[in-house]
Amino acid sequence: MPLPRTLRRFRRSTIRRAGWAALAVVVVSVLWANGFHNIGTANGAGNERCVSQPVQTDPVAPVLPSITSAELPDPRSIAGPTTAYTQTAAINPITDAATAVQQLPATLTSSDGAETTVTDTTRILAINQNGGLAAAVIGLGFGCNLIGRDTATDITKLMPGNEQLPLVTQNGHELNAESILQLAPTVVVTDASIGPYDVQLQLRQAGIPVVMVPIAYEDGIEGVSPQIQFVADALGVPTLGEKLSQRTQAEIGTTIQQIGTMAPTDPEKKPRVVFLYLRGSVYYWFGAGSGADSIIQSIGARDVATEVGFAGMSPTNAEALVRAAPDVIIVMTMGLASVGGIDEAVQLPGIGQTPAGANKRIVDMSDYEVMSFGPRSASVLAALGTAIYAPELAYVPERAPEADPADDRTDSTDESGA
Repeated sequence: MPLPRTLRRFRRSTIRRAGWAALAVVVVSVLWANGFHNIGTANGAGNERCVSQPVQTDPVAPVLPSITSAELPDPRSIAGPTTAYTQTAAINPITDAATAVQQLPATLTSSDGAETTVTDTTRILAINQNGGLAAAVIGLGFGCNLIGRDTATDITKLMPGNEQLPLVTQNGHELNAESILQLAPTVVVTDASIGPYDVQLQLRQAGIPVVMVPIAYEDGIEGVSPQIQFVADALGVPTLGEKLSQRTQAEIGTTIQQIGTMAPTDPEKKPRVVFLYLRGSVYYWFGAGSGADSIIQSIGARDVATEVGFAGMSPTNAEALVRAAPDVIIVMTMGLASVGGIDEAVQLPGIGQTPAGANKRIVDMSDYEVMSFGPRSASVLAALGTAIYAPELAYVPERAPEADPADDRTDSTDESGA
């Protein structure tokens, strides 16, 4: 005998409710297994042993040699390679009580147009191409809330005393959705320099607030403060963003001024510099708007790419490089290693025919520092400026590593960006 219509409706609704309940149990079980039950009750990393650097509220610019251009040789005549080392990669937070001034929820419009509301910052994933977003999070006082990292972020250096965080990228800068979901972040701070974008959308669909930060590298050094402020706004600490931005800009300004005393005042005597991205047998030229132009100009050198109208980042040919005739070539340390070192680099088409190649005047710097616009920018400028104008006075660690000690970081196929 068929059931009355009312009973049939009741049975269908009961089945639907039971299905949704079962799904909810599965979701909660998965999140619980991944530590989601600790959210809001423990520090973001779930590690009470997290070690933060001492608080630093006032600007402290890196120390440069007390020497002027009159006491230095013509930078265009210097021969031989130099590695630019920062004196420290550690980031001192602007406060150790960020949550005391935090205002959540924080709602803002991401760079992709989506309105995003952040209600919980206990488990932060800050990921982009050059590590600048994670650096900003640490500088704002939320370093112990980070739960994962990109290939450009080395927590053991940025926050000495802590263990390395899980890597959530593969094949360089490719996001791995499964790795991210397993960490159960309460907010993801990222930008368009890393992707694919479908993964960032997938995270949103899973209910995770994903804040897309405007890419700052086109503005170079000028883009540092806006990026820091955007991250601060997303974490509900706009006043801390202002303080960290002011501290960072003061350090950058002082550093640029100090480098200026080492650089020739005559524009014709300033070294002509290019930034090349080496990888195997190919090389790319970082041109105007890549961020590299801002770095070169900030250290008082002539950015050849800007002078010849080369924009962005793209492969170049030997003829163009020979015509540019750079006195100095800046490269990334791992990129230089990938071609076999200095002797092999100058054998690449066109490089050996430039003044820089003939003099082996190649300055290399860590892949994970040289383009990391943010709280570390002053240190990067100081290291590069000294390496170019006074290499004999450049800082060298007591035990310089033969390679970057991030063995689990995969080789990056594109390290440009900010």
